[in-house]
Amino acid sequence: MNAEVTIDDLTPAERRRLKVRDAIIEAAEDLFTKEGEQGISMRRLAEAIDYSPAAIYKYFDSKEALFSEMRELFFERLIKRMNDAAEEGGNEHVLCARCGRAYIETAMEEPRHYVMAFSFFKKDELPDESSFAFHAEKQLCDMIRAGIENGTFREMDPLVASKSVWASVHGLAVLMASIDDFPQGMPGSEHVSRDAVIDFHTDMIIRGLDA
Repeated sequence: MNAEVTIDDLTPAERRRLKVRDAIIEAAEDLFTKEGEQGISMRRLAEAIDYSPAAIYKYFDSKEALFSEMRELFFERLIKRMNDAAEEGGNEHVLCARCGRAYIETAMEEPRHYVMAFSFFKKDELPDESSFAFHAEKQLCDMIRAGIENGTFREMDPLVASKSVWASVHGLAVLMASIDDFPQGMPGSEHVSRDAVIDFHTDMIIRGLDA
């Protein structure tokens, strides 16, 4: 659902469709958590929400389509968070740090959704220009390019940099989403908070971009 559209804007039929779609995604997350990717099939999803497999196919024509939709939902939420971060203002240092934190926090809002969405990514599913993922990375790339142009960031290929930054924050997001008690649950790290790790990680990324 578009970030600008609220549930009240939908027709009764659209609300029912959204409710079923959300139930399918929740069932997929439960199966993924318990049994991994191999536990997910259209038949198992249908059983979980008491629907027929044929009804499930009206929403997603394959397991791959379901995973792709979940990624798009994440990036749709992320773009809104990035836009909100940009509206707060600040230089490229501040904006990049804020957007890095926004990425991780958006992933942590629904960690099972995030881990599952990125667990099955085929070559022919790479983001194209119509996808929210493409536009999220473009916003990051434009931010880095602006920092290069005004001398805040060193000379570099902004497309290389944006993908490297994405890979870096994605790695931390997956780690936090996959390990419930990370980092405090690790021996000797009881004093280490998630906020401290996020702040250090985003600072380390920005130092790598600095002029």
